[in-house]
Amino acid sequence: MVEVNLESQPTEASIRRALRRAADGKAIDADEAAALLGARGPWLDELLGIAGNIRDAGLREAGRPGVVTYSRKVFIPLTRLCRDRCHYCTFATVPHRLPAAFLERDEVLAIAREGAAQGCKEALFTLGDRPEERWPAARQWLDERGYDSTLDYVRACAIAVLEETGLLPHLNPGVMSWAEMQRLKPVAPSMGMMLETTATRLFSEPGGPHFGSPDKDPAVRLRVLDDAGRVGIPFTTGILIGIGETRAERVDSLFAMRRTAREYGHVQEVIIQNFRAKPDTAMRGMPDAELHELAATVAVGRVLMGPRARIQAPPNLIDAEFSLLLRAGIDDWGGVSPVTPDHVNPERPWPQIDLLREKSAESGFTLRERLTIYPEFVRRASEGWLDPRVAAHVAALAGDDGLAREDAVVEGRPWQEPDDVFGTGRTDLFATIDTTGRTDDRRSDFNDVYGDWNEVAAHIKSDTGRTTPTDVLAGLKLAAEDPAALLLPEHEDKAMALFNADGSALDELTRIADDLRKEVNGDDITYVVNRNINFSNVCYVGCRFCAFAQREKDADAYRLSVDQVADRAEQAWADGASEVCMQGGIDPKMPVTAYADLVRAIKERVPGMHVHAYSPMEIVTGASKAGVPVREWLTRLKEAGLDTIPGTAAEILDDDVRWVLTKGKLPTATWVEVVSTAHEVGIRSSSTMMYGHVDHPRHWLGHFRVLAGIQDKTGGFTEFVALPFIHTNAPIYLAGIARPGPTWRENRVVHAMSRVLLHGRINNIQCSWVKLGDEGTRAMLNGGCNDLGGTLMEETISRMAGSEHGSARTVAELKELAAGAGRPAVERTTVYGRR
Repeated sequence: MVEVNLESQPTEASIRRALRRAADGKAIDADEAAALLGARGPWLDELLGIAGNIRDAGLREAGRPGVVTYSRKVFIPLTRLCRDRCHYCTFATVPHRLPAAFLERDEVLAIAREGAAQGCKEALFTLGDRPEERWPAARQWLDERGYDSTLDYVRACAIAVLEETGLLPHLNPGVMSWAEMQRLKPVAPSMGMMLETTATRLFSEPGGPHFGSPDKDPAVRLRVLDDAGRVGIPFTTGILIGIGETRAERVDSLFAMRRTAREYGHVQEVIIQNFRAKPDTAMRGMPDAELHELAATVAVGRVLMGPRARIQAPPNLIDAEFSLLLRAGIDDWGGVSPVTPDHVNPERPWPQIDLLREKSAESGFTLRERLTIYPEFVRRASEGWLDPRVAAHVAALAGDDGLAREDAVVEGRPWQEPDDVFGTGRTDLFATIDTTGRTDDRRSDFNDVYGDWNEVAAHIKSDTGRTTPTDVLAGLKLAAEDPAALLLPEHEDKAMALFNADGSALDELTRIADDLRKEVNGDDITYVVNRNINFSNVCYVGCRFCAFAQREKDADAYRLSVDQVADRAEQAWADGASEVCMQGGIDPKMPVTAYADLVRAIKERVPGMHVHAYSPMEIVTGASKAGVPVREWLTRLKEAGLDTIPGTAAEILDDDVRWVLTKGKLPTATWVEVVSTAHEVGIRSSSTMMYGHVDHPRHWLGHFRVLAGIQDKTGGFTEFVALPFIHTNAPIYLAGIARPGPTWRENRVVHAMSRVLLHGRINNIQCSWVKLGDEGTRAMLNGGCNDLGGTLMEETISRMAGSEHGSARTVAELKELAAGAGRPAVERTTVYGRR
């Protein structure tokens, strides 16, 4: 049984000091926030006044002064089965108490249609977490209807609601992975999951409210909040107060939500909900959270979150204390249904909308209806916050201010790809990047798209490990005798010593690497005659190292049509190319069919051309849009003619680094899954590592271990390509966070160590003339590398970042470069056959 938390009250001096700082607009720390939670009487009145002023300033800034919002919705309890065992919950139940494990699709649509008839615009999908993992009845129900998982069924129902009723789905399916949110984003304008608390003890200790509930681990839920930001989903979250947490723990939860909101900019709403005890639960004897405690928490939340935050308190749980919560700083009443009950709190009906309007007016506010996606995100829909397939559904219901239109007709609309927008923009950028250059050194949304730079910088971790001369000597000895053994954990000190080698030790390391190169590859320096085709640079993923991505309306933005891509492939073939390497931005308006269409068009135009296309990020995006597993998507692309894939989008295969470098790119585990699956279906790939930014040598070692593990399992890597970070126009460098690319020493070390560590696994080590230039390329060719890459014919990504080494080389120039290294150049195929 959870014990009631009896905390000592803060001192008068601590409350006065915190109030003074909050009133002066100064940042308050965790101790001061905890003190304010204990404010009562006149101090609470003062706190509420401060919070209300902050809220009012935010509403003025948003262009809707004095407006408090709500969403007219229906509540769809898709399933009440759950694998968790929360001690306060009456929503979750057991199979024998239900007529069926899930609502049938027709039942879902009946609820939605009734809501549409009464003017509702939101369909709130609420359900238990992954019930099929606990209840055989749930697994059987899904199997009988052809669904792999609960989330697959959620996706299908959301599409049905969009197409047949016009209501906008808001999905609350609990804990989801990055990949699962990628799959659900195309079918819902918004999603949500309550953080509830960051107090781990309430999850880990017997008797705690979340004990025995795997999805209530605070670390897991915080990861979901971050992943939602990485995917770019307008997201609702919040806390549940009065479940046994201390005030310090409650403050920690507020700070955690503020941190993710600032870093990713995706938190559209914060709910601060008070615990109400329910009969027939383990916590039925717990006292309800006191309403002044709720008001103080709302007010502190407002002070911490700031004027732009949207804060809600559920109106059916506050015993008609509407004025108190409005004074505390809320600006939203949440979803209110004229059709369905609150299935989570069925004993507490929602207030009538007319009553909410009346009570809001008594406090000086005008009540306006909003959509499930907040106005700020409606107005920025084209920036990647809305999938194009639901954008039209939202636009049909939204006014110019982003709120709901009173005269909107709620009716079903097709869930389909947008109109073709390809073949537009600066399509000659591949050529003019070398003449007129880029229009500006950064994209137009530089200050917003990457998140709060201070929060980003806080994630950077340094390596405190030290090496000794003895480790260097032992490492060199092992590199010469058993190079791949340096990947083993017991030899980590030796490997780290070599990554930090300099002077004569570095010279010896590169000599060993070059001896290994000669043993494996001989003296031939290989190259491929190829053409890069970047079919679109429109992208809203927000990779902080990328200077290639543009907003749709930026001067340098472009999209190639299928015919334009095929034209370039045909020209490349005429110029002697055997390969096209095709990648693009994660363009939200790219039709899901386009990935296969581009491959087919090239193969139809030039049947003998090898198509090397689509990074793992592009593959997982296409699979998510199509709503199919990665394996099925790769199989479809292979059938269309895809030959191999580039192992790009890897950067550093360590999530601590990835989440600094990228706002929304796929996590390490997903990259590994995509590449491994490609190999398993017969699609080989290259492998890469981008280094010299916010990384350090221990990250490099971990990266090589990941690649080695994949190669041991699949044998599908054709080569490894080391990619020095080009800093000049990279946002993370312009923001003052990344260093200006790798040093000369680091370039030599990384290329030599790639040969040493991957010996016996990956035979071909490539250096990038685009990034290294001629002098650097020759040095790497004499330090372990055997491959020059390709002629490229066009290269936009590195050139947009500021590379100064051109975007194309002729065969003669590559041969001259190889001759400068003292070795012959030989043309190869993509998979390293000789031509």
